[in-house]
Amino acid sequence: MNSKNRNWRKMKPAQNLHRLLYALGLGPVVGKIILLLTNTGRKSGLLRTTPLQYELIDGKYYLGAARGKSADWVRNIEANPKVQIRVKRLAFSGTARVVCDPLEIADFIEIRLQRHPFMIGMIMQKSHNLPRKPSRQQLEELAKSEAMVVVTPDQD
Repeated sequence: MNSKNRNWRKMKPAQNLHRLLYALGLGPVVGKIILLLTNTGRKSGLLRTTPLQYELIDGKYYLGAARGKSADWVRNIEANPKVQIRVKRLAFSGTARVVCDPLEIADFIEIRLQRHPFMIGMIMQKSHNLPRKPSRQQLEELAKSEAMVVVTPDQD
C-alpha cells in the first residue's frame, strides 16, 4: 500500500467521528468547518454520506477534494449532481458541479488560506510540500492536479 492510501486510511476514524457528532446533534459545533454531503452511489444507487471541509462563498458551498477526481464522492457527483447537505442545523438539497479549472481552484485555496491560515498552511506544508504561505504561482501549479466541488442550494 502506498503512503497516500495509508494516509487516507487514517482519515476514516475522523470521518466516523464527524458523522457521529452530527447524529448526536452537535452539528453546530463541528459545522463551522465540516458539513455532511449525501449523494447517490454511482454503482450501488445507495445514499452515501461524507463529512467534508467547506467554505461558504457567495451563497454556495465550496468543497475541496483532497483525492481530486478519484474521490468516490466526486465520481458520484459526476454521475448524479443532485446532493443533500447538512451544515450546522441546516439541511437542504442542492446541485453540485465538479470544477477542475486551476485558476478557480487556486482562488478557492487562497480564500481558505485567508480564513484558516494555520490549518490550511499546515496542509500546504505537510501534504503538498509547499511553504505555509505559498505564492499564487505555487497555488496555480498545485491546482492543476486538484479538483473541487461547488454546491448551489436549490431554491425552495
